[in-house]
Amino acid sequence: MLRMKKLTETYDMRVFTDTGDYFGDVEEAILTSNKVHGWRVKSTKNSFLQKVLGNAKGVIVPQQLVKAVGDIMIINRSAVPSYSPDQEE
Repeated sequence: MLRMKKLTETYDMRVFTDTGDYFGDVEEAILTSNKVHGWRVKSTKNSFLQKVLGNAKGVIVPQQLVKAVGDIMIINRSAVPSYSPDQEE
């Protein structure tokens, strides 16, 4: 059975990758023609995004990369920006 969730219930929801890494928190949904086009995920303390982006606020994750939404949101690992430790300044 398909369970519906109100869009407002997703704000500040924790986002994880399908490999279990904490990615960040949902800041807002991007809508086009009454459909969710993407999600703005903000970088939070101790999140993977903070390690990768540094001072940047967050990223936009396309809806196609969202695998599941429930108590948390699970996204595909390909949404993660590329990162290698030797890129740090």
